[in-house]
Amino acid sequence: ELLQSEFLNEPRDNLEEREAAIELRERIEEEELLLEFLLLVQRRKQEVADRLQDTISFLCSDIAEVMKQQAILKEKGNSCMDPGKDDNSTSNLPSINIVDIDDSSSLGSRKRFRPGLRVPNVEECGDNLETRQKSDTQTENRESFLQKSSRLMKNFKKLEAAYFLTRCRPVKQSGKPSCRQTPLNSDGRGSIVMTERSSVNNLTSKESCSESLESGWINPFLEGLCKYLSYSKLKVKANLKQGDLLNSSNLVCSLGFDRDAEFFATAGVNKKIKVFECDAVINQNRDIHYPVVEMASRSKLSSICWNSYIKSQIASSNFEGVVQVWDVTRSQVLTEMREHEKRVWSIDFSSADPTVLASGSDDGSVKLWSINQAILLLHLMDGASICTIKTKANVCCVQFPSESGRSLAFGSADHKIYYYDLRNSRIPLCTLVGHHKTVSYVKFVDANTLVSSSTDNTLKLWDLSVSNSRVIDTPLQSFTGHMNVKNFVGLSVSDGYIATGSETNEVFIYHKAFPMPALTFKFNDMDPLSGQEMDDAAQFISSVCWRGRSSTLVAANSTGNIKILEMV
Repeated sequence: ELLQSEFLNEPRDNLEEREAAIELRERIEEEELLLEFLLLVQRRKQEVADRLQDTISFLCSDIAEVMKQQAILKEKGNSCMDPGKDDNSTSNLPSINIVDIDDSSSLGSRKRFRPGLRVPNVEECGDNLETRQKSDTQTENRESFLQKSSRLMKNFKKLEAAYFLTRCRPVKQSGKPSCRQTPLNSDGRGSIVMTERSSVNNLTSKESCSESLESGWINPFLEGLCKYLSYSKLKVKANLKQGDLLNSSNLVCSLGFDRDAEFFATAGVNKKIKVFECDAVINQNRDIHYPVVEMASRSKLSSICWNSYIKSQIASSNFEGVVQVWDVTRSQVLTEMREHEKRVWSIDFSSADPTVLASGSDDGSVKLWSINQAILLLHLMDGASICTIKTKANVCCVQFPSESGRSLAFGSADHKIYYYDLRNSRIPLCTLVGHHKTVSYVKFVDANTLVSSSTDNTLKLWDLSVSNSRVIDTPLQSFTGHMNVKNFVGLSVSDGYIATGSETNEVFIYHKAFPMPALTFKFNDMDPLSGQEMDDAAQFISSVCWRGRSSTLVAANSTGNIKILEMV
């Protein structure tokens, strides 16, 4: 009775209840933990799904926009192909069909034929010829499309990343939107583009503006994609064969075309400036190509630059820190400037003001020179600089923008690029930070875009129009694929294409729209005894230069091997 009494059994029941309650609480907490985990997974997946839905949404809108533009172009093409009904003078003539022949050797040529006209006794021959021509054209177009499609799929991931980067980047508006009132020319008519829109009601102008903002990425991306896929390889047009056997080293440090892209000059450690006529080198297959002009310097040459206004004027810099201006027609020095204390790496003439020359040196200074003033002072003293910018590190490259002589960019051994307004040379307008090693070259792609080369294996593209702050640390694009860790390998820009060398003895061509190479070309020297190609790992490309805005460029390597290449 005592053991079964209420006094002893009540705590036991309470203990079991408490244990059951504790176990239940633990189960509830475990369920809550599982629920929290599942809700977190759901939230994250929902965020991914929302982003994916947004991506699919603007992909659909982009596809619709592209199809809309394609339909408009097709409609315009069909209207251009139809004969004018109101034009009585041409209504009775047979229609002319135009077949574009997509061939690099006959770019822009067109085959015209009139099916309504018949030539006696050669109808069948003509039909067969046209059938073959159509078949050949279709085959060529198909092969070209497959080739471009293959290259597109090979770089699909990078092109996709570039598309999203371009798509999400805000479209820059230059001044006011293009939907403002149509400006009139002197003859009372608007421009070609605005005349086509003249039928649009002014009430829809705001909608047009918003549409242009949404579709503003299409043209830049399409232009970049087309240019990226326009060429399939680099073809050798000529090998420059020189008979300079007295110099053990023929390293070419600099190449440059003159004002009209008719002549190009070479300079390097052989202490000579050699000028060649480009077309003569391409068209004449000789054992040895002799320069049109040859000028000797007292020291190894590091850089040359033609004057963009005076065709016969070229400037050079050397390892002793001397800057010289030459008259090519007379093969003599016009003036020389000796203010630099160490080697001068780079010089550049201003295109906007061709009397101004800039130089950058190992002494940590950038100097501006007035050529006219230097020539006047030649008989009295060495040319005097008109401005000096001092930095804390070696200056490796200088460059004027083509549209302005009041701005200057230069790269330095402190891994930075400095952009100056020369009206205030005390502090830089902005500093570009992003490279991890010495900046060896800077070139302007356009007035607001700059490309830089560094020994960190990269090229970087910078937008100077966003220079609201003193420091820009986010480049528009980083180009990788070539190798450059210790040498100057050259950099040149033309119509959005960027050429650079590599320490693998290759020439790389990029387009500003995409981070991967569009084309490459391997330099291989010929063994003079066996005639076989040799591959020397110690050789590297030392200089490249485009021929104006053409698809032709000149490239040289560390042994003095110079080739004229063309994109085809």
